[in-house]
Amino acid sequence: MWQISTKTLWIPFYAVLLFFMIWKHKKYWWITILSIAIMILLSDQLADFIKDNVQRLRPTHNPAIANLVHILRDYRGGNFGFVSSHASNSFAIATFVSMFFAKRWLTISMFLWAALVCYSRVYLGVHYPGDVLCGAIVGAGVGISIWLPANYFFNKEKLS
Repeated sequence: MWQISTKTLWIPFYAVLLFFMIWKHKKYWWITILSIAIMILLSDQLADFIKDNVQRLRPTHNPAIANLVHILRDYRGGNFGFVSSHASNSFAIATFVSMFFAKRWLTISMFLWAALVCYSRVYLGVHYPGDVLCGAIVGAGVGISIWLPANYFFNKEKLS
């Protein structure tokens, strides 16, 4: 679970996805890269904004249950955990990629991957299930909101 939660593990996966996304829409490759950059920035910043304003302690920092929480490698995360940035980012990517390719097998794979990332955060004791669920909702909303304007350009490419 530690490795699944580590962002660097997924770099080759992200690189392959990006390669195929650029390949699919060669003419608007810059829209793909710009959309992904805005999506990750928005997803991450929105999750941090919610964390900073809600200020719900992570399970590892909650005095009432901290001694009951499974902690791996003494990792406790920051003070606040609602909503999960990992969940928000992974579900934003899963949503955007699923809409981008519109392939059932890829959609299932992407959402299983995102769910696994979310589960790893709960397993590591740094989030409650509600943190990752709400993070997933935020991320999916961001993924859709970035996909819609990007899709406008991709549809123009098909018409030309």
